Amino acid sequence: MTPLLVATDLDGTVVRPDGTISDRTVSAFALVEESGAEFVVATGRPPRLVAEIAGRFGDRGLAICSNGAYLYDMHTRTVVEEYAITTPDLAEAVARLRAAIPGIGIAVEHADRLVADSVYEPWEWDRGATIERADDATLLSLPAPKLLGRHPSLSADELLALAKPALEGLVAAYHSNGSRLVEAIAIGVNKAAALARLAARSGVAASDVIAFGDMPNDLPMLSWAGTAYGVANAHPDVLALVDHVIGSNSEDGVAVVLEQLYAKENSVVGE
Repeated sequence: MTPLLVATDLDGTVVRPDGTISDRTVSAFALVEESGAEFVVATGRPPRLVAEIAGRFGDRGLAICSNGAYLYDMHTRTVVEEYAITTPDLAEAVARLRAAIPGIGIAVEHADRLVADSVYEPWEWDRGATIERADDATLLSLPAPKLLGRHPSLSADELLALAKPALEGLVAAYHSNGSRLVEAIAIGVNKAAALARLAARSGVAASDVIAFGDMPNDLPMLSWAGTAYGVANAHPDVLALVDHVIGSNSEDGVAVVLEQLYAKENSVVGE
């Protein structure tokens, strides 16, 4: 039987190194829906950066955004669910990060805005957002779907090694390969939890779900899904976990698998 639900990460998994999503990949996603199965995007991107590609998917389907903090309807382009770090936990998490990693800049990512301290350094993923510079009273005044910390020199792996023990039991720290960036969300919030809720609503068992990913923030989802695929360019931790290693994002590896699973006999999906 073909899988009943397909979940895929975006950046590094189906988004090519030049930032595009190929026609072949879009056509492969359409095959999934034409078969009657569900297609879900599961990404670390906030809703504002999923909105810009919703049209590429025909304005259909659901997106798990900000690593599970949001559920976003790509048809209506609206947030339908939000799971945030509480304000007391946010204040404590920021204090711990600053103590453990001197020089780190802090930002809070909301659905359509980014609020940051004076130290936080913007990067490509912050495109399309006007960064609101604020003091801590404003920065920490609202629940935070995602907490961000960027350092002037430490890599994402190095930051996570410092942040994870400092934030243990308070929030869940991870990284999705952002340059010198560590991220955190509420405990219990991740792509797997969001995907499990969606599957349960549709009566789909984990064994009937396949998932594709490339970074450590994909590990919970890849562990939960019945069958896990990692693209060849994935982080070593992903490659060590998945059931199958497939072609890289530049080779449309996800599309190749979906064509094999869902394309009708003798059908050809164009490049």
